[in-house]
Amino acid sequence: MEHRKRGRKLSRTASHRKALLSNLSIALILHKRIETTVAKAKELRMYIEPLVTKAKSAFKVKDSEPAKSVHLRRIARKKLKNDEAVSVLFNDIGPKVVDRNGGYTRILKTGFREGDGGDTAIIEFVDFSYLDTAEQEKTDKKSKKKTVKSTAEETVDEGVKKTKRKSAGVKKSEKTTAEEKPKKKSGKSEKGSFNKARDKSKSKNNEEESKD
Repeated sequence: MEHRKRGRKLSRTASHRKALLSNLSIALILHKRIETTVAKAKELRMYIEPLVTKAKSAFKVKDSEPAKSVHLRRIARKKLKNDEAVSVLFNDIGPKVVDRNGGYTRILKTGFREGDGGDTAIIEFVDFSYLDTAEQEKTDKKSKKKTVKSTAEETVDEGVKKTKRKSAGVKKSEKTTAEEKPKKKSGKSEKGSFNKARDKSKSKNNEEESKD
């Protein structure tokens, strides 16, 4: 007889089962609705509903007993191991389910999975509309894409400006070198003419001395 044997092992070790339920609860908190098997959904409901109750009680005693609220957050952090999920649970989900006395989630069976024939189900929060959350996620993705595009365009513009500056600097250096080269030639020609005049004067002096 199976007495006092609560829960499902899910064909996993104890550590693997804890990690599985923690990851499923994080996904449910962030997306408000996930699809999994019926057995996992029923286990997840027993795992996540006490955390939602903690978030609700923390919201109630937020002003009167802030230390208790922090303590409840730390307990949930041990179970979830994700700061974003903890903040969403206590800031968004907790205040929304204040008037609900348990039963925060619902399980909807969706048939059987192709391949192994496992029975699948959808688990979701009762007080959150899936369509609203899906639209919000789409708008967030679009805003992220816009910001990425704007930053990419800014970096491209900066790169183009830098290349233009470099090309302008190269052209200026070429001009300066081109202007300096003929000056050097003119200096050589002046030196050559001076040398020729000096040679002529020397030859004249030599002729005069020979005449004398």
